[in-house]
Amino acid sequence: MEILFITSTRIGDAILSTGLIGALLERHPGARVTLACGAAAAPLFAEMPGLRRVLVLRKKPFKLHWLGLWRACVGRRWDLVVDLRRSAMAWCLWAGERRILPKSAAPLHRVELLGRTLELAPPPAPRLWIGAAQRAAADRLLPQGRAALVLAPTANWAGKAWPAERFAELARRLTAPGGPLPGGAVLVIGGPGEEALAAPVLAGLPAGQRVDLVGLDLLTSYALFRRAKLFVGNDSGLMHLAAAAGIPTLGLFGPTRETQYAPWGSLCAVQRTPESVAQLTGAAGYDRRTTGSLMTGLGVAAVEKAAKDVLRRALVQADSPAPAKSP
Repeated sequence: MEILFITSTRIGDAILSTGLIGALLERHPGARVTLACGAAAAPLFAEMPGLRRVLVLRKKPFKLHWLGLWRACVGRRWDLVVDLRRSAMAWCLWAGERRILPKSAAPLHRVELLGRTLELAPPPAPRLWIGAAQRAAADRLLPQGRAALVLAPTANWAGKAWPAERFAELARRLTAPGGPLPGGAVLVIGGPGEEALAAPVLAGLPAGQRVDLVGLDLLTSYALFRRAKLFVGNDSGLMHLAAAAGIPTLGLFGPTRETQYAPWGSLCAVQRTPESVAQLTGAAGYDRRTTGSLMTGLGVAAVEKAAKDVLRRALVQADSPAPAKSP
């Protein structure tokens, strides 16, 4: 079976769509998937089973990137085309079945909306695939058994970024002798080019405790997240990566909507600013391009409490007996 799967250019949205890919691979064993996505998201799929190729969509004037994708795909008959971009591509190709991301009048979480594309309820949780290289790299960076807190203090625009000094203070509290992660390593992570944004956090932590992972590739980051104890970060693709890894994940929200983009999973939580999205983005002088952090109303104490709450929930879940399997 030949599947064309068109997903997002952004890392976070692409991660949220991986549950659909996993469901398709389970439904159609042996299927071959051609995946179209943005350049930043492409590395997420390097170890995906059944991958035929990744077609990178690079934005061009007059939407000519869609013409390039059509040329790359038009010579094949597709058994299924899944289009999460709502483009005309699915209707311009020879396909046995087409599934287009539906519209919704209600503000659904993105994962729920994605599930409706394939009529899946409950919607499949995001998942990723890693190989031996990523596992070996994780072993080198964080030996098994060492407690670790992951901080993601960067964001793709300044308004979403909680102040760096508060991330450092939070880490000191959580890893103090009386904290829930005493003596734990603090992994500070961010994307390529975000070194300056993460530097104040690293500077605020003891040299023997901090681990600078800014610029680390996505799949190795995912492998590391799977052995960490807690992730705390701004609304970002890295937040969704941590949630997909199945670890306790706390996302910090202010000028973006957690109702649609909260981290997805039973061990996920959000802590937002006292101000609403409308209050933050409707203030006089607001300009997404130039306005600084809109997260200053969120104090360290509130985030610390939320972090401890999600850690306690993880402990309760770990201690709960597994449900009995059906005979």
